Amino acid sequence: MNIAIIYYSMTGTNYQMAQWAAEEARSNGDHEVRLRKVKETAPMDVIKSNDAWKEHYEQTKDIEAAALEDLDWADAIIFSVPTRYGNIPSQLQAFLDTTGGLWSKGKLVNKVVSAMTSAQNPHGGQEATLLSLYKSMFHWGAIIAAPGYTSEELFKTGGNPYGFSTEGGVDNLNDQSKTSISHQVKRTIDIAERINK
Repeated sequence: MNIAIIYYSMTGTNYQMAQWAAEEARSNGDHEVRLRKVKETAPMDVIKSNDAWKEHYEQTKDIEAAALEDLDWADAIIFSVPTRYGNIPSQLQAFLDTTGGLWSKGKLVNKVVSAMTSAQNPHGGQEATLLSLYKSMFHWGAIIAAPGYTSEELFKTGGNPYGFSTEGGVDNLNDQSKTSISHQVKRTIDIAERINK
C-alpha cells in the first residue's frame, strides 16, 4: 500500500500527530509511507510575529511539501490539520483547489481518506473542521475511513467519531492520543487493503 500522511501545522501539534500516524503506518505492514507538509502561504512577517510559529517553521523547513503526485500515488491519505473557525486552514484549501486536474481524470476516486485535527479549546470547531474536509473528499469520490466508535480507546480522547481531535496544543498530546491515532491509522489501512484487493 502507498500511504500519504499530509499535514499542516503552525506550532507543532499536527506535525506530531502526523509523525505518529506515519510511524504507525510504517509498522503496520509492508507499506510505503510519505510524510508531507502543506506549503505555508502565510506572509513571512506574520509568521515571524509569532515565536512558536516561527520556531516550528524553521524546524520543519526541510520536510518535503505535498504535491499532486503524492495524491495520485497514494492508495490511502491521512490528513492532519488544525481548525480555522470550524473549517480547514487556507493553506490546505489552496492545495485542494489545485486537484481539479486529478479529479477530472478520475484519479482521486476510491482513495481511502481519514483526517485528524486540533483546536485551542474543547469546542473550537474540531468536528466541523473534519466534516468540512470530508466534503471535498465526497466530490473526489473518495472512501472516508472515519474511526466511528470502533474502539473503546477512542472514548479516552474525546470520542470524536469523525477523526482524532485534540485541544490545547502539542503539550496536551499523550500516550492515549498516540493510541487513538494508531487505531485510526490501522482502520484506514484495513479499509484501503480491502478496496485495493
